[in-house]
Amino acid sequence: MKSRSYDDLDRQLVHALQLDGRASFSRIAQVLGVSDQTVARRYGRLRGDGSVRVLGLTNPAALGEVQWLVRVQCTPDAAGSVAEALARRDDTAWVSLASGGTEINCMARAEGGQQGDSLLLQRLPRTPSVVAVTAHCVLHTFFGGDLSMVNKSETLTEEQAERLRPGPVEHAAEPAGTGAGTGGGSGGRLDEADHRMLALLEQDGRTGLAELAAAGGCSQSTVRRRLAELQAARILYFDVNYERRIFGLETCAMLWLSVAPAEVEKTGRALADHPEVTFACATTGPTNLHAVVICADIPALYTYLTTRIAALDAVRQVETTPLLRRVKSAASLPQTGRGRAEGVRG
Repeated sequence: MKSRSYDDLDRQLVHALQLDGRASFSRIAQVLGVSDQTVARRYGRLRGDGSVRVLGLTNPAALGEVQWLVRVQCTPDAAGSVAEALARRDDTAWVSLASGGTEINCMARAEGGQQGDSLLLQRLPRTPSVVAVTAHCVLHTFFGGDLSMVNKSETLTEEQAERLRPGPVEHAAEPAGTGAGTGGGSGGRLDEADHRMLALLEQDGRTGLAELAAAGGCSQSTVRRRLAELQAARILYFDVNYERRIFGLETCAMLWLSVAPAEVEKTGRALADHPEVTFACATTGPTNLHAVVICADIPALYTYLTTRIAALDAVRQVETTPLLRRVKSAASLPQTGRGRAEGVRG
């Protein structure tokens, strides 16, 4: 665990990047009232020690993909290795160890119409040391994607936040013949050049136009236009992975809630408004709402459960699963750490 402390400027910078992951340092500096060099140095330090990472991610719904929340029960001696194997897959995210180290939770993506053939549903039960697998299809997301707890932190004033929010995405006109291989699809269609550029953005959402153009085999103006198209189609969005201690948070837990069907929408929206909630969705399965919450510590988690959750009249039952260790976040592991792992093959 990192020992260094964080200050208000760190928190403001994270909030600024959450609002616009590709905002220039000069624009952020102007809003925060500091110099460009100060912002650049602070970002370099946070990124260098792994405290902050801007990610360019794709929206499963816009690509016609289905998301699954998967819970894997393992023998105590195997959970770590199975979690690492899942983390190296391209179709998983948010891989975590929970429940005393014997349970793995992760998010899996599958092409629409192929849910029944999902690798995690079909092959994980046959993996050695896996005791049980349950999967919950994500039906609707109330909070998540390009929104995180940082958006609720009030680290920036509303006036500052408004100045940092990107304006309407404009489609820059591209002269004919200036870009090779980036005709790119529209809507949910991506070509090979798109995939190469998106792979770079997934590792670093602030990858420069020159590097993206080299990967896509096109001009920088074409890259700029294509990124605007992908964002306008809600295929591409930017998120920030950050060290929770920047905001004084230590304890993360998953909640599995059962509510009356008629109250799912209302209760899901209420969960989305809670400052502690970083993700909330409606799911299939024995519970119909799921949330990920982050609190300062265990006593704060207890207070949250006995106040905000207790105040939701429609909630019939809550299962709380503390997360012990995050093995993988939203992005794929670096190229050197990827590949199919023994026991969870594709």
